[in-house]
Amino acid sequence: MTQRWLREVIETTLSAQKVDRPVELSLIITGDKEVHKLNRDYRGIDKTTDVISFVLSENAEGSEFVTPPDHIWHLGEIVISYPQAASQARENRQTVKAEMAWLMVHGLLHLLGYDHQDDRSDDVMRKREDKILGEIATWKTKNKC
Repeated sequence: MTQRWLREVIETTLSAQKVDRPVELSLIITGDKEVHKLNRDYRGIDKTTDVISFVLSENAEGSEFVTPPDHIWHLGEIVISYPQAASQARENRQTVKAEMAWLMVHGLLHLLGYDHQDDRSDDVMRKREDKILGEIATWKTKNKC
């Protein structure tokens, strides 16, 4: 996974969501210990997880959030556990790269205001993920990455 590829996944997701303004976000790829601590400290769940998103502000599309003076939409952070991604890739019989793409898309959709608190919102989010991942797979095929 190159920095270029990581950026393309993020940009494809933003484009699919019709985000047409400058954004800033952090993508942190780390280990289980760090993600476990974040999950425990910020979500009250004392175990590791695959991805956590920290929204910087209430900035979902259509919100009343005021754009900062720099006109950059400061989204927040996506934190991914690489060991969890590798484990899930094996379980799902896919590449780690495919699993990482899903985790980045999933985390970014959370930053953009999606959730999966109930069956309906979960279904909406999964459909968006599938559509975006299809676009990423198409990009990957075209660019032979």
